Amino acid sequence: MKILKTAMAGTLESSDAQVTVEPLEHGIDLSVDSVVMNQYGRQIKEAVLNTLKQLHVESCKITVVDKGALECTLTARVECAVYRSCGKSEKDVSWEVM
Repeated sequence: MKILKTAMAGTLESSDAQVTVEPLEHGIDLSVDSVVMNQYGRQIKEAVLNTLKQLHVESCKITVVDKGALECTLTARVECAVYRSCGKSEKDVSWEVM
């Protein structure tokens, strides 16, 4: 998928994450700010990058502000932000297990 415009998903509430994706010419530029960065920073980055890979996103700037979200929440926020940035609507999304 190609990131066409800036899009965001999630909140800054406890146990959630706010994910913002923006178009970028080449590569993935990942920035993570997390309340649990020392404990789970590597896993957070891995979850975000794996989700982008599954969605076939090859280039974007992605910013994650994590407030202790579970991995499933983080993955859902990344998916939602990517779909919003591509102009995909609910009827255009394949909800098959990745």
